[in-house]
Amino acid sequence: MKQEQSKAEKHPLRRLAGYYKPYLGLFWADLFFAMLGAAVTLFIPLMVRYLTQHVAELSLEEATGLILKLGAVMLVMVVVECYSNYFITFYGHTMGARMERDMRSEIFGHYQRLSFAFYDNQKVGHLLSRITSDLFEITELLHHGPEDLTISTIKLAGAFVILLFINVKLALLSIAIVLLMLVYAVVMNAKMQGAFRENRARIADINSQIEDSLSGIRVVKSFGNEAGEMRKFNKGNNRFVESKTRSYRYMAIYNAGMGAFTTLITVVALIAGGWLMMQGQLSTADLVTFLLYITSFTEPVKKLVNFTEQFQNGYSGYSRFLEIMRIAPDIADAPDAVSLEKARGDIAFDNVTFHYQDNKENVLSHVDLTVKQGEYVALVGSSGAGKTTLCSLIPRFYDVSSGRVTLDGMDIRSIKLDDLRRQIGIVQQDVYLFAGTVMENIRYGRPDATEKEVIRAAIEANAHEFILSLPQGYDTDIGQRGVKLSGGQKQRLSIARVFLKNPPVLIFDEATSALDNESEKIVQQSLEALAKNRTTFVIAHRLSTIRNAERILVLTEHGIEEEGTHESLMQKNGIYASLYAMGAHTA
Repeated sequence: MKQEQSKAEKHPLRRLAGYYKPYLGLFWADLFFAMLGAAVTLFIPLMVRYLTQHVAELSLEEATGLILKLGAVMLVMVVVECYSNYFITFYGHTMGARMERDMRSEIFGHYQRLSFAFYDNQKVGHLLSRITSDLFEITELLHHGPEDLTISTIKLAGAFVILLFINVKLALLSIAIVLLMLVYAVVMNAKMQGAFRENRARIADINSQIEDSLSGIRVVKSFGNEAGEMRKFNKGNNRFVESKTRSYRYMAIYNAGMGAFTTLITVVALIAGGWLMMQGQLSTADLVTFLLYITSFTEPVKKLVNFTEQFQNGYSGYSRFLEIMRIAPDIADAPDAVSLEKARGDIAFDNVTFHYQDNKENVLSHVDLTVKQGEYVALVGSSGAGKTTLCSLIPRFYDVSSGRVTLDGMDIRSIKLDDLRRQIGIVQQDVYLFAGTVMENIRYGRPDATEKEVIRAAIEANAHEFILSLPQGYDTDIGQRGVKLSGGQKQRLSIARVFLKNPPVLIFDEATSALDNESEKIVQQSLEALAKNRTTFVIAHRLSTIRNAERILVLTEHGIEEEGTHESLMQKNGIYASLYAMGAHTA
């Protein structure tokens, strides 16, 4: 895949900061209340110091008045702190959720633009983890990071200045222990991060395996392989637990050490403070105040270390996000691409050669083919001959390696991609229906279609009768991938979708090969009705279904080796006759 690198991506932190832009008002308000809450926590111990220093010197009446006044001020400060915490928790998280939404929308939109070549080499579970757990880590950083930095800086700097003001010796002793605490935290945090990265890789593997197993649950059950799937899952799950156990060991050492350092500062402050009191260099009020500030002094260290962990988690998730965003769609509109409202349907392959990106061996070599408007062309050949690949080049699911494909004489690369694909309807062997109702699935062919137009399309596809027999008719929920319908019913819904789209060019990719004889007959009638007056390419599995085709092309690894009607190809007694005889023998 091509790699895209814009100015923003050369400066990823600048791009990351750009997600704040729509929410700057909320962002600055969040920081303001973070600073306000931090200031309140710093101010209250000073009021305790003032109270303990002066109340003993006052008369009962004066002391009572002072206590009441200071109490009232502190109650107001509690309310301010309470609202500040509410604001940064609620509005801060809301801002984070909105940024997560924006990033998820961005990466999902990017997924939609990437070509088949990208998805050929990706696991859905890994793509899902980029859009879920990775984005959560990023937005946790975007939301909590600035808050934690602001609160920690204010508390750490403020507490240190105040402690220096109270007693320089005690403050310097405490800061020495805090520095040791910081070094310990950074070292242990670095060890934790390796384990956390491994955790994310393991959970992505589990997601991928679960998605694969659940998507193929019918195959699993039909082969009785539940135990095998469980073994595969348990293997990945146990690897995840092993990596989690390693990270939890480091986490336990980290938390135990940080707790010990916090207690150590208190113990050292008490011992040193007691000694200083004996020397007359420290008052009782100052020692009490000092002890109150120790939490304000050590808590920011933990927050700063947590921020480095958060930053590493978030930034590694952001790096994975950028990995995807840097992949440029290799199928995209040319700068001078033109619009095409309605095509006639003339298709031509001009000296077309094609090979997949990760394989230099040609699937198609120097193919020349002209199909006129309204022609019905069948493609036959052994598996791997390139029939599906040839048809996939028409809607530009892949681009030709050399040569060109034209629609109405225009190189399809010069036509806007949306307009090109609007001219083409595809009915595949493996029908994909979305979770939802019958109406929603048919309307997928043209989202703005009216209910009458949807019903007309269903009638044309021979689907109306069976739809009316469903419990809620067109409003019946068909389950994930249409699991509640038979193969023939699903295929007729997919044909109705294409009837509604009403394109001038059709591709039938072995559309009846997976059906029983009765369903095949009904679906074949629907396909013939759909193909009337449209340029049609049929990839045939059962050769009996294309006997009446105007042209039959026989593809091999050498290209188009035979061409003609059924009768003329049978008279040649070549590859087609051999394939037909083999099909008749095995039928």
